Amino acid sequence: MNQDDPVSVVEKLIETCKDGQNGYRDAADHVTRPDLRSFFQEQSLERARFAQELESELPRLGKAEKKESGSVAAAIHRAWIDTKANLGGGDKSILESVEQGEDSAKDTYEKALSSSLPSELQAIIRRQAQSVRSAHDRIRSMRDSLAA
Repeated sequence: MNQDDPVSVVEKLIETCKDGQNGYRDAADHVTRPDLRSFFQEQSLERARFAQELESELPRLGKAEKKESGSVAAAIHRAWIDTKANLGGGDKSILESVEQGEDSAKDTYEKALSSSLPSELQAIIRRQAQSVRSAHDRIRSMRDSLAA
């Protein structure tokens, strides 16, 4: 991501949101607790909305909308979650993997917030970043409660 190029920043965030959408959906398929499944499904839908919101900003930046599908690294991460689940890793293991994905998303949003962006776009990213941080903290709390 070129932090001096708003289009590059938005495209990286779209990719990150798609990664989160797919990752949460995959995690929801593997957890056993209904509350975790519901939370993961909600987060998957929220990340899809975030991606759509960011995609709609691209024309304002002079770029046609781009349909991102997510990154290769995230696809590998999801395959790792699948493997851990199939080997009996359980909900705690899945939560740990999801938290790792959220660490990456938080980092991407923090970098984006330090970029020079139009104020309306900055406000959207700030709001989304707060939601990403909140989801991360909730996942960490759920993981810690399973460890106790």
